[in-house]
Amino acid sequence: MRLYFLIVHCTLWGSSSMSDWKKRCEDEWGLQGVPMPDSADWKSVYDAKPFGRNFLKNSSPYGLTKDGPPPEADLPEEPDRGPPRFIPEGDFSGWTTSSEVLPDDRSGIPAGAVICQLPTSSWFTMEQVVDLKAEGLWEELLDEFQPEIVVQDWYEESQLHKFIYQLHVKLLAADKATVIAEHTANPTEELSVYSHNWKEVSHVFSGYGPGVRYVQFVHRLKNHFLNGFWNTMFTGSSVTISPKK
Repeated sequence: MRLYFLIVHCTLWGSSSMSDWKKRCEDEWGLQGVPMPDSADWKSVYDAKPFGRNFLKNSSPYGLTKDGPPPEADLPEEPDRGPPRFIPEGDFSGWTTSSEVLPDDRSGIPAGAVICQLPTSSWFTMEQVVDLKAEGLWEELLDEFQPEIVVQDWYEESQLHKFIYQLHVKLLAADKATVIAEHTANPTEELSVYSHNWKEVSHVFSGYGPGVRYVQFVHRLKNHFLNGFWNTMFTGSSVTISPKK
């Protein structure tokens, strides 16, 4: 009799506990009106804390913050006699990276001018793919409620070129190939007046339709090499979910 009572008690406690975790999620995150199926593991959802948390890993590889100014570039004491560099120094763990060397920019050079050396430019590309379900979100939330997906990034006004930064974010289906929504930013720099601050790039996805399961975040920053390496830094990259539409 005592063993039977313990089994029944534990079963009832487990059911009640899951209901309590669901209620806790609903109350703490203001999810009233949001589809919350009883079949979900609400304790795991609560532990994941998916709302307002940055899903990107290692969002500041240079160890910098937007709350302070970008560091000024140091002029090289001696010309770099080695081969050109195209990869900046930093801890890029968590990112998939690649580099694309660009053709020489000869625009604005008069015909017949003697050229000793031109800067070599390259794009440094960094990418992450966020698995929204693995981060604690559930299908009914993504498909029916479609909460806001907020993307933010900060890059340095390096003044190396008119175009030094690009952002491309895609909302992908379960096959990681079908694009449900996307946003691209390719800002233009003002080079006539010196400015060296962090510049914000942001976008809010809303009403994007059902089926979103992944967020692909890709940004590119331009680097130059001319007797030294000059790169464009970034900080504070983020992908977050808001518990509102």
